[in-house]
Amino acid sequence: MPLMRLQKFLSQAGICSRRKGEEYIKAGLVRVNNTVVTELGTKIDPVNDRVEFKGKVVTPENDLVYIALNKPKGYVTSCSQAGEKIVIDLIDIPQRVYPIGRLDKDSTGLLILTNDGNLHHRLLHPSFDHEKEYDVTVSSPITDGALQNIAGGMPMMGTRTRPAEIIRLSARRFRIVLKEGKNRQIRRMVRKVGNHVTRLKRLRISNIKLKGLDEGTWRYLTEKEKKALTT
Repeated sequence: MPLMRLQKFLSQAGICSRRKGEEYIKAGLVRVNNTVVTELGTKIDPVNDRVEFKGKVVTPENDLVYIALNKPKGYVTSCSQAGEKIVIDLIDIPQRVYPIGRLDKDSTGLLILTNDGNLHHRLLHPSFDHEKEYDVTVSSPITDGALQNIAGGMPMMGTRTRPAEIIRLSARRFRIVLKEGKNRQIRRMVRKVGNHVTRLKRLRISNIKLKGLDEGTWRYLTEKEKKALTT
């Protein structure tokens, strides 16, 4: 079997995303053949090398799992966070899965969870142009000009947001479709036009829709949905 980057191995084993794996490696939490490895880019033999994370042996997941979850308000999009309710607590399956991307604690709606590291990369990297659709309510009436500013792209975090599609639903409510996912992006954009988000719900990720999924419940993706995401 060909060599594999250590963070990719951790991801495919359902431990974490590749990015989080890099953090764990740099923090000295990963051992290969009883030796702590902190250098990013380290490659291993998935068959013959012994990998440990926090003292426990890591074994690859044989079954790939793909889940859609309707996240309730008050849950943190994380696999572990002291003192907080986490989205993993809502899913009772034997496989270890982790969320792709984030919804902040006060936001609700669609999350995809998986142990497929390749899908994690495909959905988060902007080059794949996967759409994410949100229903947004703001604290005061938002002008057409403000929506146009948001849709056209705005300076943020040292770069510029990509153009977005926006449909007005009422004076204080609109839908927006993004092809990227910067940290708290919609809330930041709304603040830049002098308003404040009071309700944020994700309705869709690519071809996966929230419709029909009660808050706090989950389902496995269909074969058709999985194929559309992974090919």
